[in-house]
Amino acid sequence: MSIIKQYGWNESFQQALPEQKIPGRVILEHKSGYRVMTDFGEWPATLSGNYRHSHSRDEFPSVGDWVALEQMPGEDKGIIHQLLPRSSRFVRKAAGETSEMQTIAVNLDYVFLVMSLNHDFNVRRLERYMVAAWDSGAMPVVVLTKSDQCEDPAVYLKEVATTAFGVDVFAVSALTGDGMDAFNRYLTDGKTGALLGSSGVGKSSLINALTQSDKMAVQDIREDDSKGRHTTTHRELVLLPGGGLLIDTPGMREFQLADSADGLESSFQDITSLAAECRFRDCSHQQEPGCRIQSALASGELPEERYESYLKLLRELDYIERKSDAAKQQAERAVWKQRTKEYRSRPVKKR
Repeated sequence: MSIIKQYGWNESFQQALPEQKIPGRVILEHKSGYRVMTDFGEWPATLSGNYRHSHSRDEFPSVGDWVALEQMPGEDKGIIHQLLPRSSRFVRKAAGETSEMQTIAVNLDYVFLVMSLNHDFNVRRLERYMVAAWDSGAMPVVVLTKSDQCEDPAVYLKEVATTAFGVDVFAVSALTGDGMDAFNRYLTDGKTGALLGSSGVGKSSLINALTQSDKMAVQDIREDDSKGRHTTTHRELVLLPGGGLLIDTPGMREFQLADSADGLESSFQDITSLAAECRFRDCSHQQEPGCRIQSALASGELPEERYESYLKLLRELDYIERKSDAAKQQAERAVWKQRTKEYRSRPVKKR
């Protein structure tokens, strides 16, 4: 088997590859460039000048991307000329007031949403991650870590099951190995997954256990609140002994949603199903007669905390959409202003 087939190369990527270009997958991104795996081995690579100046920053390659390369003459180095179409993309809104989106990982088959069975366990945060995971185009899977430190993991598994509809959930211990074989159902034959979660949940320990190495540094967490510092400071694609691939990501203290309307509907199927049963199609779920949402809240069928979480995420997505539209309009105005300025500055031709 060729090297790139081990890294997930398939016919759809082959059809998108320009002639006389070398395919490679980005396995590491750093300030000065990329590390790319090709059939000729691992190459350092940089963007071509044309690509760099004709694409915005969010169109630059990310870890997991397939790219079209040209080999530098006489060197085991590459120049990236094109980004091949992505099968999936996990994003979040960049921190701060900007409306820009930050790509976390691409070309994923599975998004492993990682929470530990201690103070880190938070169903509301999981709901937020689930929205982004569904919207990425990859299949979400919930992984509960540090089961060796929990007296009864079944309680947590049951709570997650009431939130993560249609999603596999399993508990593991990287220390004892309990439950780790569950990863074998997903990460085989070039399939790619990414570990996403807060700092200190044990992502690096999972990578070490799955690679059977000490590849990733591991730090202790604070005993009083079970919080940890960022162990992983970059994203890296790792080939596993079983044939799958895994991307570790830095822990996220803050996770702001992108424009994930479809993901919201998939994550809250219980609420959208109830809303479809309301007497009026335009029901606002307030005081209308025959409101199925209100009757479910009154009977306890729909937990109030979950509905409040849904409304909060819905408001957040509405705000992001409005801000994004405003940013696009401002950018369009700036373009037309510049074009008008250039037109007016053109010399007038004499007849």
